[in-house]
Amino acid sequence: MNRLDPRSPLVLDTQELGRRPGSMVESHRTIAAPADLGTDVIGIPEGQLIELDLRLESVVEGVLVTGSVRGTATGACVRCLDPVHREVNGHFQELFAYADRSAHHKEVGADVDETEDYQLEGDLINLEPVLRDTVVPALPFKPVCRDDCPGLCSECGAHLADDPTHHHDVIDPRWSALQELAAAPVTDEKRN
Repeated sequence: MNRLDPRSPLVLDTQELGRRPGSMVESHRTIAAPADLGTDVIGIPEGQLIELDLRLESVVEGVLVTGSVRGTATGACVRCLDPVHREVNGHFQELFAYADRSAHHKEVGADVDETEDYQLEGDLINLEPVLRDTVVPALPFKPVCRDDCPGLCSECGAHLADDPTHHHDVIDPRWSALQELAAAPVTDEKRN
């Protein structure tokens, strides 16, 4: 098991908070975005600054982390491939259970979904998975540069926004044999 680095900006130290239910600590952080904070089409680039507003509350079961994340996602328009920039605002609230409480819930067979069970590691909280679970669903599934983006020409790849009258005279391939007959010169031999 990898130990958390308390110097990491996405690792929160709860030692100051203590285990007394009702204790609360608020903080604001501006940090560099971790890798893979998005999809193949759009995401917040690694190293770009994001802002976190956090509230940590001590509860009986662990530490309740409530917060918001703000940043700018960049990607490509799915219609014309032009750059896209979108503001991302996400909100989250997650309980990080004390290790002894989490073990107790598993012993008594409480309905705890293993994939959603966040735990404190000593006094440390790893906020990265929560951040990823908040930001990625907030991103547009199919980002576009503008709602009425016409995209690219399917024949030549030209930007249709640059030339709205752009078109190609394309003949249905099923009629191409007739077009060849119409273009062929008429000779006297064929008339007989």
